[in-house]
Amino acid sequence: MTKGIFPENFLWGASTSAFQVEGGIHEGGKGVSVADVLSRTHSADYADSSVAADFYHRYREDIALMAELGLRSYRFSINWTRIYPLGDEAEPNAEGIAFYHRVLDELGRHDIEPIVTLYHFDLPQHLEDAYGGWRSRKTIDCYVRYAHTCFTEFGARVRWWQTINEQNLMIRKHMPIDEPDLTRRERVRHQIDHHMFLAGARAIALCHEMLPEAKIGPTFAYLPSYPATCRPEDVIASQDADNLYNYYLTDIHVFGEYPSYYVNWLTEHGWMPDFEPEDAEILAAGRPDYIGFNYYLTYAAEWCPEDAPADYLSILHLSVPGRFRYVDNPYLVATEYGWAIDPVGFRRSLRELWQRYRLPLMITENGIGVREGIAEDGRVHDDYRIDYLRKHICEMGKAIAMDGIPVISYNAWTFIDVVSSSDGFSKRYGFVFVDRDELDERKLARVPKDSFFWYQRVIESNGQDLGEGLE
Repeated sequence: MTKGIFPENFLWGASTSAFQVEGGIHEGGKGVSVADVLSRTHSADYADSSVAADFYHRYREDIALMAELGLRSYRFSINWTRIYPLGDEAEPNAEGIAFYHRVLDELGRHDIEPIVTLYHFDLPQHLEDAYGGWRSRKTIDCYVRYAHTCFTEFGARVRWWQTINEQNLMIRKHMPIDEPDLTRRERVRHQIDHHMFLAGARAIALCHEMLPEAKIGPTFAYLPSYPATCRPEDVIASQDADNLYNYYLTDIHVFGEYPSYYVNWLTEHGWMPDFEPEDAEILAAGRPDYIGFNYYLTYAAEWCPEDAPADYLSILHLSVPGRFRYVDNPYLVATEYGWAIDPVGFRRSLRELWQRYRLPLMITENGIGVREGIAEDGRVHDDYRIDYLRKHICEMGKAIAMDGIPVISYNAWTFIDVVSSSDGFSKRYGFVFVDRDELDERKLARVPKDSFFWYQRVIESNGQDLGEGLE
């Protein structure tokens, strides 16, 4: 069953993001981002983005390790504040542009396909301070100009582009809004979301105009739900959970308009964002070429009574009165961080997205975060990661072979240990261990984990050698 499942040109890869891996926070003319500021709020206890894994200085060493691993693709982000340190300058930062040219040179030298995300949480802090960030349409124009610069500078060597990473999660987790009134706060949140939709659509249209051979799309956090029981109310609750926190985003991107279920929900609560006359045309003109998605876990959803407390922001415990709330799934085990492990749900996710949109799919993140360290023999033994990835790749193989789903690439999160957006270096995802702890950077030595050598065999065999095969 393993033979010939994955296309010969399948892009076996791994991912990182700029603010989580680069460091060099004050070098090369880089500005301060919102992500930098947020990471510093925990810097007394956790590593922040100042040094991270120091990819900024060690990119040649790290890309050589990517080549040793056999990566066919590397999905990474360009740090907005390296290109436009403040976000609204008249001219881009030449040092930042030169850095990414060097990274692309090195990837090209090793025949590793770049998959580039334009915006992965690192909004310039100046745009937040001066204009309210994504609250203002001014930020849309700044983003589009930044995208134009990236397409101009790097478009000859990048054929896969992504607009915004995890917009549906970012507006909940990475957009602190200082507004005590729930209704006003959520209205601001959905206005921010609308402006990001417009920015993404304009970037897609611009890419199609400037780089007609390139492919571009969004990449979102896919957090699907099962009905907690077969009670009809719970079935509807799981559909509401998927619509209101997942599919609304991809529906707007793919179909170019707000779906009626989402308009009705926003209107019901007084959260409908302000539209300008040209917005409908902008959304309709920004259709993606593919859908990228990050998959880690699934949920169980049950109907939530109208009088239940609301929690619109939680990752693990959403509660939307009158619609749904998340509950534990007794059929799944969870990581130490409470994330339910569900390889079969990965196949279901591929099915659902393909059936709904009929666009090629790209897995932009998939992995397991754990606490880990170097053993007495000098190695990192991460059998749990091998088991997690093997089972997910098996289900992806079934989706390709049995369901006929076109999958472009599989990019595990992460190539190397990075600063987690909330847990510093305590939560590690990489194939390569970075020898540092939260507050002591030590020498930042790179140590390939057991999963590195396992994934090396997977890539070498084009997915035929998974240790246990496709079960």
